[in-house]
Amino acid sequence: MAHQPSSPDVASLWQETAVPRVAYPALARDARHDVAIIGGGYTGLVTARALARRGLSPIVLDANRVGWGASGRNGGVVSGKFRLSLGDIASAYGVETARRMHGLAQQAVEHVGELIAAYDIPGAAFSARGSLRCAHNPRALARLRAEAEWLGAMLGDPSYRILSAGDVAAETGSRGFVGGMLNVHGGIIHPLNYARGIAAGIVRDGIALHEDTPVLRMRREGAGVCLETPGGVVRAGQVVLASNAWSDLTPATRAIQRRVIPFRSAMIATEPLQGAAAGLLSGGRSYTETRRMMRWFRKAGDRLIYGGRGAFGRDDKPSAFAALHRAMVRQFPELSGVRVTHRWSGLVAMTLDSLPHVGRFDDRVVYAAGYNGTGVALASYIGTHVAALVAGDTPDLGPLTGAPWRPIPLYGVREPAVRAVAGWYQFLDAIGR
Repeated sequence: MAHQPSSPDVASLWQETAVPRVAYPALARDARHDVAIIGGGYTGLVTARALARRGLSPIVLDANRVGWGASGRNGGVVSGKFRLSLGDIASAYGVETARRMHGLAQQAVEHVGELIAAYDIPGAAFSARGSLRCAHNPRALARLRAEAEWLGAMLGDPSYRILSAGDVAAETGSRGFVGGMLNVHGGIIHPLNYARGIAAGIVRDGIALHEDTPVLRMRREGAGVCLETPGGVVRAGQVVLASNAWSDLTPATRAIQRRVIPFRSAMIATEPLQGAAAGLLSGGRSYTETRRMMRWFRKAGDRLIYGGRGAFGRDDKPSAFAALHRAMVRQFPELSGVRVTHRWSGLVAMTLDSLPHVGRFDDRVVYAAGYNGTGVALASYIGTHVAALVAGDTPDLGPLTGAPWRPIPLYGVREPAVRAVAGWYQFLDAIGR
């Protein structure tokens, strides 16, 4: 197939405030490595680091640039959770599995801090002050209270605390919530600086990293795999697919493409806040509301970022950003006259069971994808388990590794199906259910 030029970076707040980019050369010769990794996001970069620490020779190939996809344009929320609640995991898989997943999520958050320390990434600006889920009605607050009690009683985690409406208003500056649940695990980060810092670290470690190098074709060859790129052929014993929601860029990652539902997440950022508006979100953590079509918000320096799901299609649409702006001003009237300086979006890889998946397609191809919007911590930490799988270990990640990952049935009608579900969720939110 013809080689398409790499795509431009999005005009995000992260691009504007990032450390200077180091350009890594496109592959310009044939190469041989133990493991070829397709995707230069968190999972691919950390997998390469973990493989090298095991004595293997990895190479990372990215069709665009480090952090071009979700790793460089997400909201920068470091969350110790899955999209599927731990209570639901317990109902589906048992309490012991929920306990295992709870531990995995906490380890993932700790691993972010370990990576930043190991590679000295001050630009990541990691603030581990936790997160606050803000209840939009009494029914939602009752669910949060029940969840906090369950986490304490069943998993022995007393760190979740219910806040009153007054407490939430004092911290967020919004009186639109009836209470909330504070989780001390997690925090906020500059996602692009974090990705670039890991990339710089693995290159210093001697790991091969090539940008602007799409894998045009992948085939089995002898005892390994052959990957064709515009500038050369890579031969490796195994390959790792770490392309997540951007798996439609080349046919080499089509197996991931048919197993995830890309869902566009849009964000806006304000100009630096002054006066009364500067006191919003004083806790310096991440905030989400409890509606099904969730909105989230956080500070980045002296700016406020407001984001949410519900934008469809491959391209940005002014209507999606306008809807976000209206929602932000309803939540924070102090922002009605504040200028929005940045508008951008990215794709979230959703799965049918709302969980990430890690495993093998065959004896040579390993995959990890489907973070469902909670990928900063999980996508990083799962890279260490991907490396273990490549090296011949059998990591037990509960339902993440427990069964083969099947393609989505009726894949061709996924977009209208997602629109229908999203419409139903919006209706339930509107009537307070």
